[in-house]
Amino acid sequence: MSDSTLEHLSARSAHAVEFGRDALIVCDNLVRIYQTGTLEVQALQGLDLLVDAGEMIAVVGASGSGKSTLLSVLSGLDAPTAGRVRVGPWDLMSMTGRERVQYRRAMVGFVWQQTARNLVPYLSAARNVELPLTLAGAGRRERRARRTDVLELMGVGYCADRRPREMSGGEQQRVAIAVALANNPRVILADEPTGELDTATSHEVFDALRAANRDLGVTVVVVTHDPTVSGQVERTVAIRDGRTSTEVLRRPAEGTGDEGADVIAEEYAVMDRAGRVQVPREFREALALTRRVRLALEADHVSIRPDGSGRP
Repeated sequence: MSDSTLEHLSARSAHAVEFGRDALIVCDNLVRIYQTGTLEVQALQGLDLLVDAGEMIAVVGASGSGKSTLLSVLSGLDAPTAGRVRVGPWDLMSMTGRERVQYRRAMVGFVWQQTARNLVPYLSAARNVELPLTLAGAGRRERRARRTDVLELMGVGYCADRRPREMSGGEQQRVAIAVALANNPRVILADEPTGELDTATSHEVFDALRAANRDLGVTVVVVTHDPTVSGQVERTVAIRDGRTSTEVLRRPAEGTGDEGADVIAEEYAVMDRAGRVQVPREFREALALTRRVRLALEADHVSIRPDGSGRP
């Protein structure tokens, strides 16, 4: 084998190893299996996902699809079973317990759906924001400056001296985002942050997440079932049966400005690294696609036909 051939194979191998090299969040064939008695539940079944720094994406899927498990893994609250998961410089597959604590304090902020899980009920909004800063060893002056900045950015500076019971649900969630931003993380993970709110309040909370993304450059990953929320981001990733199945990409229509522009949304099937594509159920049912299908390589596309179509 010639030296040039060896170099070519080495380059191809290096490229394969470096899947997602430039992405901030990398999930490569991610698997998470739970053991419940004698039953094994595969919550994630080889999921692939790349998120670039500064992106704001929505993750959608039916109950039990694996979307909340994905967020738990990315937050460091849950350990993956197999595959590769990296967030920034952190390898979530090999972290020690101490590193996991440092990761959660420095790299990611988390917002739960239930407002009661986000805030300490007997502390004011200001003290809630200061708490993670105190745990990180920040000085008093730094804590006060940071709490003022993030509460004002979230539009709830007037709530600084209020306890959670003295705030509305929307105000609590915006304070919760401020708490998640306290230690200047690179990533915010939000699990159904508008799930308990009315439409108008949901818009306020989502605008707060957008402000964090826009003004602080924080990468935001939102799990949601609310189409009005998922429809406001440039990329929506759908998970089905523990894998990424489709992505919707949105862009302004040609000849329009960014503000108030008509938006073109295009849905794409996601092909994983093994070449697997999930065909939507309505497509399968319409053409009676079952266990076996016929594939044909055309000039500019691949066609899929039922096994009994009679086509060669």
